Amino acid sequence: MQPQQQVPALAQFIPLLLVMVIFYFLLIRPQKKQEDARKAMLKQIKKNDEVVTSGGIHGVVLTVKDRTVTLRIDDNVKIEVDREAIARIAKVAG
Repeated sequence: MQPQQQVPALAQFIPLLLVMVIFYFLLIRPQKKQEDARKAMLKQIKKNDEVVTSGGIHGVVLTVKDRTVTLRIDDNVKIEVDREAIARIAKVAG
């Protein structure tokens, strides 16, 4: 019988480390960038912006508070939603 050669412990972990690095660059990093872009978008909401909520409601921003936004969705119809419920800014005021 031939004696088996010992593989260094570090060499056994290289494939695992490689998979973790690939996982980070393919999944975690892009998700973090997307989350940062969303937070920046939510901070930029201002009066008279046209927005769409995550529920699909279109409205014009009337007031912006710390955690909520008041929207005018029709004449004399106002709703207050969480700032996090804004999915996108359809049209910037100005």
